[in-house]
Amino acid sequence: MDSWSNPAYRPSEGLTMTTSHQRDSNQKSDPDLLTRTSWVNAELAYRQIKKGRADGNTCALWMRCHLQRYLHSTGCFIQLHCGKVLFVGLLVLSLCCIGLKTATLETNVEELWVEVDGRLGKELEYTRNIKGAGSGTTSEIVIQTPKKATNLLNVESLLLHLNALLEATKIEIEVDGLTWKFSDLCFAADFPRTENAFIDLILEDLLPCVVITPLDCFWEGAKILGPNPSYNTGNSIFGKLSWTNLNPREMIEKLKFAESYFPVEEMEETFDRAGIYDAYMTKPCLNPHDEECPESAPNFYSKEIPDIGAELTNGCSGFATKYMHWEEDLIVGGVKKNKTGHIIRVEAFQSVLQLMGEKEMFEYFDQTSDVASVAWSQDHAKRALETWQRNFSDIVNKIANDSARDNVYAFSYTSLLDIMKDFSSISGVRVVLGYVLMFVYACVSLLKWNDAVHSQSGIGMAGVLLVALSVAAGLGVCSVLGIKFNASTTQIIPFLALGLGVDDMFLIAHTHGEIGQSKIPYSEQTGECLKRTGVTVLLTSISNMLAFFTAAIIPIPALRAFSLQAAILVLFNMGSVLLIFPAIISLDLVRREDKRLDVLCCFQSPGTTQVIELQPQPQDVEAPQREASPPPSYSPPPSYNTVMHNTITHSSPDGGHTITTLAPNDGAFVQRNNSISSAAGSPSTTSSRQCLTPEESLTCRDRCVRAQRECLSWSLTCFATNIYGPSLQKTPMKVFVVVFFFVFLILGIWGTVQVKDGLDLTDVVPRGTKERKFLEEQTKYFGFYNIYAVTQGNFDYAGRQDVLYDYHKAFQRVDKIIKREDVSVRPFWLDLFRQWLSDLQTAYDREQQDGRFYEKGWYDNATGDAVMAYKLLVQTGDVNKPVDMEQANKIRLVDDKGFIYQPAFYNYLTAWWSNDVIAYTASQANFHPVPNSWVDDKTQVNYKIPKSQPLIYTQLPFYLTNLSNTEEIIEAIVNIRHICDLFSAKGLPNYPSGIPFTYWEQYINLRFYMMLSIICSLVVTFIVLTVVLMNPWVALIVVVVLSMILLELFGFMGIIGIKLSAVPAVILIMTVGIGVEFTLHVAVGFITSIGNRNRRMLMSLEHTFAPVVHGAVSTLLGIIMLVGAEFDFVVKYFFNVLAALVVIGMFNGLLLLPVLLSFLGPKGEVIPKDDPDRLATPTPEPSPRPRDRPLRSQRGRVYPRLPSDISLSTITEEPTQYSSHEIIVQPEVVVETTMVQPGASGGNSNSGSRNNSPPTSASSTPPPKHVTRVKATATVKVEVHTPLPGTVDQERSFKSKRRKLKELETANNSDSDESKC
Repeated sequence: MDSWSNPAYRPSEGLTMTTSHQRDSNQKSDPDLLTRTSWVNAELAYRQIKKGRADGNTCALWMRCHLQRYLHSTGCFIQLHCGKVLFVGLLVLSLCCIGLKTATLETNVEELWVEVDGRLGKELEYTRNIKGAGSGTTSEIVIQTPKKATNLLNVESLLLHLNALLEATKIEIEVDGLTWKFSDLCFAADFPRTENAFIDLILEDLLPCVVITPLDCFWEGAKILGPNPSYNTGNSIFGKLSWTNLNPREMIEKLKFAESYFPVEEMEETFDRAGIYDAYMTKPCLNPHDEECPESAPNFYSKEIPDIGAELTNGCSGFATKYMHWEEDLIVGGVKKNKTGHIIRVEAFQSVLQLMGEKEMFEYFDQTSDVASVAWSQDHAKRALETWQRNFSDIVNKIANDSARDNVYAFSYTSLLDIMKDFSSISGVRVVLGYVLMFVYACVSLLKWNDAVHSQSGIGMAGVLLVALSVAAGLGVCSVLGIKFNASTTQIIPFLALGLGVDDMFLIAHTHGEIGQSKIPYSEQTGECLKRTGVTVLLTSISNMLAFFTAAIIPIPALRAFSLQAAILVLFNMGSVLLIFPAIISLDLVRREDKRLDVLCCFQSPGTTQVIELQPQPQDVEAPQREASPPPSYSPPPSYNTVMHNTITHSSPDGGHTITTLAPNDGAFVQRNNSISSAAGSPSTTSSRQCLTPEESLTCRDRCVRAQRECLSWSLTCFATNIYGPSLQKTPMKVFVVVFFFVFLILGIWGTVQVKDGLDLTDVVPRGTKERKFLEEQTKYFGFYNIYAVTQGNFDYAGRQDVLYDYHKAFQRVDKIIKREDVSVRPFWLDLFRQWLSDLQTAYDREQQDGRFYEKGWYDNATGDAVMAYKLLVQTGDVNKPVDMEQANKIRLVDDKGFIYQPAFYNYLTAWWSNDVIAYTASQANFHPVPNSWVDDKTQVNYKIPKSQPLIYTQLPFYLTNLSNTEEIIEAIVNIRHICDLFSAKGLPNYPSGIPFTYWEQYINLRFYMMLSIICSLVVTFIVLTVVLMNPWVALIVVVVLSMILLELFGFMGIIGIKLSAVPAVILIMTVGIGVEFTLHVAVGFITSIGNRNRRMLMSLEHTFAPVVHGAVSTLLGIIMLVGAEFDFVVKYFFNVLAALVVIGMFNGLLLLPVLLSFLGPKGEVIPKDDPDRLATPTPEPSPRPRDRPLRSQRGRVYPRLPSDISLSTITEEPTQYSSHEIIVQPEVVVETTMVQPGASGGNSNSGSRNNSPPTSASSTPPPKHVTRVKATATVKVEVHTPLPGTVDQERSFKSKRRKLKELETANNSDSDESKC
């Protein structure tokens, strides 16, 4: 039946005018029913296969018909209760949004990037449990680089560096009413306690902070150590002390001659062990003209500028030369040396200021009067440190102005955390602009310029707002579930979820627009829309969810949170699109039925009725002369003049019947009279029969109007149907596509090989900032990182010292570890411990030979070191018998093999930790449990030294340098891990610790986890498609195309230089889910169409091209605002990769996949046996035999329609949901023209002149004329349906009587046949 001619399908459609161009464009009521049967009505296709009229995949049809049945009933229910569903749905989503109040933003690097339940996570947990949270030290770094020149070996550059460090040490802050200085917060060396409180006070105030700087090669390095101002001892011997005038050796000599009780010998021994001799007093002055430059400086008298390069060669030393030697790789960068190995050019200076950790600071000031005014806690200490670090970065970065010759950059750990917080925060402006762009695109793309009533801009904009609300609700639920937000979620999730949600919205809106042009009953349009699109929406959503859930296999917290949040948002989008958006569509149907404008629904459309004249009004223009035709072989019909009118057929208000009325301002069809001259004068007629088409009556203006309408009605569907699809059906185009994508695949494979692992820290820092410049210069010149090798408990430290030495020596094989001149690594705590014992043993041996010791004691002339050695030698390590005086000369503190005496190892450890504090501090051993305290006093005869607890945690510090890229860092990590694993196998539990392992160790196993997740995603997608579609072949083709998208995207990353980090890895895993959006619709459209492969490919593109393109563009618009991000990381790793994914996915889904399906595509789900391109019109289902019921006297019974998908076999089949009362008139306008000679039929002529000619022509001689007769041939189609059994009274129903007679005749015939037998 023709859709343009039957208003009964839309009960309140209003006036309908039947025109010829409408008839051409709508020749069938629902052509998809017989050409895409399983898409429209899988149940009908299933029945036809069961009847043997077609072949096909019954399992797939059985599955889909059940899904369609549920979706159809759901859609009808939603349409019936659309207001309630919309209210409840919006209420639920709004309540879920409240969960956003519990959202937490995670910026802790360890909590974001450390593998869950992995080796590194367990190691960090062990460290936190042993040392406590917030322990350790932090490094604040200052880097200086030249602006124009390439060499910093000049006094001006070093003095600028000095000025920067001095400004840093002068920073004072106020937190919680307490004032803090650098000297309060810095990590400082420590001196052993003495019995003299005055000396202890002086040493505590002079205690310098640890600053690693190239200025330590010069006297000016003392200015950094302070104290500032100089410490006033109030003693004539010392006067005012600072490291700029302090000569420890001279001070010891003065104390020796002073008549005091100062423990000079102990101090001298301590200073000698640490290498504290002249401090900075014998180092050259950068500015020999400085008033404070000491006379002991080598260039004090000459006033010559020192050879800076020679001084920096082989590094510099701090005030304790034995423990504070800074290798040149640590303090200078961009070094160039001459043949003799001396530095002749330096391009960068680096200084490191070390601060205490928050735990150490809390413990240091706890129970002191300095913090008595506040409730001192570790949180107070943390705030003080962070505030100072922020001021440090701000102040130092402002030192080098435009007039300075060099650049000075400062960086602190807190600065990095602040940047990460800024990076993780949501940009409200970008989110709003992105959503506005999506809003505008939905409005424009769904707008019908030439039909304001059937336009869909309103539902498009409402859909965008609904998806936005759904995203907010999903994030609220994620917050309630405890899934924390991080940089990856805040920067990409709002845009990605919006793009994915709007994809399905466009598909439903597109299908809804198609259904609106058909004759589906108003009450079932929403159900029919869900019935057709719901299956694919479910498939794509489930595939996306499973892909995201599978991505959670990657055990990195930030990416796991990202994947879980994305999966939950896809679930919320699916629920909103399938349950709430249909309610919006149902409300839009009400607007359509009321003929109201789209968006501006308060206004009704003024052009609800359109009248098209079949013939123009008579013109007073004389027609051209024609040559007379021979008379016909029959008598001409009489000339007549009949007035004909335009009519309009529409349904009654109640929808019960049709009404035909005159059109307003109808134009009359009139007889056309044309005068011709006839030479013969005899009556003759000329008859012609032709079809009247619109082209014959179109003016130029009409043609322009029609062209304008065609332009306004152009759509992506028209492009796919008329241009794109047919071009893909051509063999040359197919060959070109295959060759192009083969080359593209090869290019992708090559690019995949080029992908490198890593993530540059500069990418996560905003452009144009000092912090970014610092990271660039630091990576270029130093690549400096501080790491530790940690040894754990369950190890015999005393008995297996050889393993510890071998373990330490093994790190010499790591190239990037800074080494000394002899290529050995810096000594660790056991080396220093052993050296201290060896020095004591040497002192004891020397003085024992000098007779300063007797059998059970010592004389007064024995030194402190020798006495301490004697006390250690008598330690047995046995708790029951801790001291044995007889073994003093039998054992040695360190044997010939270099091993410490095992039984008393922990007694010795107590003495070393308490009395050689400078060495222990320099070793950074950080013993746990902390050894017992024991201060030696040679005047006391107390031999018992407490035994410390067995060690369960120690550190071996190392410095890594020249790590400029991820490959070098990973190589160093792998080498160090290999050493640790090797010694773990030997029984030494150990692990490495440091920033490189926290940040970069994830890349070691990243590719493995990524490949595992991708394979799982592909397998899950294959299983889901196979189960739902019951077609493994099409599932395999889709998975192959998804794999190609993956390879091409991975190759794209390698070509443009995007490194593989956790974020691109997640996007690659997401590719499986997002790629389904581009491929599944086309594949489902292909298998649900009828015909050969080429035909099915074209039909699939015709129905899916527009929504797929809209979905791709919407996703691009969703992420387009990421281009404006300040962080290159967002642009480079999020926008570029996601944009490439959308473009590559769209090309593969709309170009490669259709071609592959046309070559290798599976059979359709329905294959007709009669017509390969169309399912045959089914015959009616037989009416069931009525049940025997008692007669009823009720009258006026209603005859409901029996559910049936078919009508008479001679009538085009209509779907079951169509109306049962329909009479459709299809006028076929035919014109028959007869030429009548004058006088041939006077009566007719007079009649014609009376009705059609002007009054002035009545008296003239009647000229020859044409009589035009218009015939309207009406084709009447009647759909007959069988009433329900039992609804007709058997006594009064004519049909019942006829059926009775038929049964009687059949029975008689059978009786006669039996009698014949």
